[in-house]
Amino acid sequence: VTTPEKWDVTTRKGSDGIVQSVGLLVIDEVHLLNEDRGPVIEALVARTLRLVESSQQMIRIVGLSATLPNYVDVALFLRVNPQTGLYHFGAEYRPVPLKQTFLGVTKRLEKPREGAKPKEGRPAKAVSQQTQMLELAFDKALAALRRGKQVMVFVHARNETLRTARGLLELAKARQAEELFAPKPDHPRYALAQREVARCRNGELRTLCNGGLGVHHAGMLRPERSMMERLFADGMINVLCSTATLAW
Repeated sequence: VTTPEKWDVTTRKGSDGIVQSVGLLVIDEVHLLNEDRGPVIEALVARTLRLVESSQQMIRIVGLSATLPNYVDVALFLRVNPQTGLYHFGAEYRPVPLKQTFLGVTKRLEKPREGAKPKEGRPAKAVSQQTQMLELAFDKALAALRRGKQVMVFVHARNETLRTARGLLELAKARQAEELFAPKPDHPRYALAQREVARCRNGELRTLCNGGLGVHHAGMLRPERSMMERLFADGMINVLCSTATLAW
């Protein structure tokens, strides 16, 4: 088990003993061909195929990916027979159906509050896209919580996890929906979870957990991440804001 970069160095130096002992090359996350590490993976595949042709030694290449729309093109690049060696598992194989909805966010003007009159000569403020995204996430989370479900909100950056969770908690307070987000006191693990949260040294995490929200990213301390995972699995956190690290 190695990274593409380390295996690239190993095969480039011509370590024949190691290379010739390989009979199966598994490339996980093969969709990285389209990203910064793509040239390295492409070089590995080309070098392996050349070795097969020159030595007449059979090396099976397996590419794996969960997000690969052009899987036929990649299969042809790996010299896979589309009829016998290509396996595509669509949404029909999922144990839980996946529904995708795309929402477009554009700039809009801020609506005046009920009963408030706009001041003359002063234009209405534009609502930022970030604020609109937060409001949309809150509406989706609120709808899921009303159905008795938990929610995971994925963001792009580590600092966005705290910012999003904090914004959702503020919106819940402003719209008087705190009870739906907060953990249920009659939960069998409520007392145990409260003691665990109280021992957390991060004051902001304690505030969020008490409100039924949590965060998760690679920059957190391992005990804090484990606590977030445990509380969410136990149902003590209803909304978890996370980076893609939790998805893997």
